[in-house]
Amino acid sequence: MKSHREELWFETTQRRDYLNITSKVQEAVRTSGVQEGLCLVNAMHITASVYINDDEGGLLQDYDDWLEKLAPHAPTSHYRHNRTGEDNGDAHLKRQLMGREVVVAITGGTLDLGPWEQIFYGEFDGRRRKRVLVKILGE
Repeated sequence: MKSHREELWFETTQRRDYLNITSKVQEAVRTSGVQEGLCLVNAMHITASVYINDDEGGLLQDYDDWLEKLAPHAPTSHYRHNRTGEDNGDAHLKRQLMGREVVVAITGGTLDLGPWEQIFYGEFDGRRRKRVLVKILGE
């Protein structure tokens, strides 16, 4: 069995952002040489997420609006976590809602995604470098 590990690094200019990383993950699959297997993609930071959904601008804005209603950034005094000197209590909750990782089958050397499925990196406390792990296992 082959094993391939790669890190993708991101630094967004905004506090919240949603990046389609499907092509970067597919490139890692190609580099791995795995034809049949599994690909794990996970955010390595507790204020970021990896998830799968449609790459449609309205949906991305709907996510952002929904998350901001559920865990608004301000007022920051509403979060006990922020008593530590941070201002990102909301980002931890947003990450919990959107999830840490996805696992995608690899078939014929390609990510086996549904018709509209794309892999996204969700950033909820940006403006600094963060990484995503891509771990590929298979033959």
